[in-house]
Amino acid sequence: MKKSEWSDRELEELLRQMPRIHDHRDPRDIYQNISLKRKKPRPWLLPGLAATAALLLFFILVPKFLGGINFSHESAEEKSSSSGNTTAQQDSSALKKENASSNETESPKQAELLKTENVKTAIYEDEVGNGTVLTYWIPDAQAQILIPVSIIVNESGGQSWLTKYTELMAYLQEEEWGLSDFYPLNATMKLDKNGNTVIVDVPPDHQYGLGSTTETNFINIIQKDISTNSDSKKIKFTTNGRPGIELGNFGRMEEIDVTAQNKHAYFLYFPEGSKLPFLTPSMETYHDIYSAFEAMKKDQLMGLKSSLLSLPPINIVSISNKIMYLSFDGRASLKDNQQSIVSFEAVLLTAKEFGIEKVIIKDPPLTNLGTFDLTKAIKVPIAPNLRNIP
Repeated sequence: MKKSEWSDRELEELLRQMPRIHDHRDPRDIYQNISLKRKKPRPWLLPGLAATAALLLFFILVPKFLGGINFSHESAEEKSSSSGNTTAQQDSSALKKENASSNETESPKQAELLKTENVKTAIYEDEVGNGTVLTYWIPDAQAQILIPVSIIVNESGGQSWLTKYTELMAYLQEEEWGLSDFYPLNATMKLDKNGNTVIVDVPPDHQYGLGSTTETNFINIIQKDISTNSDSKKIKFTTNGRPGIELGNFGRMEEIDVTAQNKHAYFLYFPEGSKLPFLTPSMETYHDIYSAFEAMKKDQLMGLKSSLLSLPPINIVSISNKIMYLSFDGRASLKDNQQSIVSFEAVLLTAKEFGIEKVIIKDPPLTNLGTFDLTKAIKVPIAPNLRNIP
């Protein structure tokens, strides 16, 4: 066998001519399955990748190396090549299975993708179809603020929202999303006969009275979950079927009213180590949307970051019939990228807090921002922070 006469330049050119690999998945599907925690790569996958790459180069280069040598019968090299083919097929099959099963755990690579892919993060009316949207309020990793996370549930057999809510809370992936592990609740929940009151029953050894933060989050989460997902007006607490719940700082509590919570501004919350923010409402409320937009220009306490830095300065032209007319300062450019889309969604969610249903951009600097058509009226989202659960 003659020594290869290929130069490094020729080998480099050959590798450049190899076909490119394109990922044809919908970026929205990738985004929905993002896990914000980095996971260690499976060690057994790396040798398989190396073997596959080596075999691929071998089959590309072997004709050049072999030159004009002919074989009149099946040689040991052919047997080895045949065996190599089988191994390559097995490695390829294993690699496909691994890729299919790791779509939801490639967070570093997917986070890099989202720097350029323009995807929405909230849920919009045209995406729900016949499904139901459920929103769970989850404490951040330090249990200082509550972050809404929403899922879309298929319709099934006339179940109430509360049945679905309680069934699915065990499947939430709070820690993988960079939040506190809070669900499932150590309680049972049911509607009264009229459906206007939710009865929350805890066991005698419940943990929700251990510390002011724990009991405050428990009460706030119950209120927010019920007010966000239903029209129920009251919550009754029982302990092992008996009226009332004992909380260290609140004392004995038997019932509370459920009130609509709005007039908040939306900010960005980044879990530790993640470049993917949650759109998160402020703890404070604002008198009007002008004040809310002003607050959104600056970072806030508890790790909330400004949500307007990626957009040109906004001017509210007018608000009429639940439609808000906006314009962007023409001296600054609007970039079509992921950061601008998330900021624009913060504007839409804040508008919803003040009863606005549609937003119209006057003289838009771009025709499209991601999948948003800025030349048309844009409906505000149904809920923030879409995530998938198993």
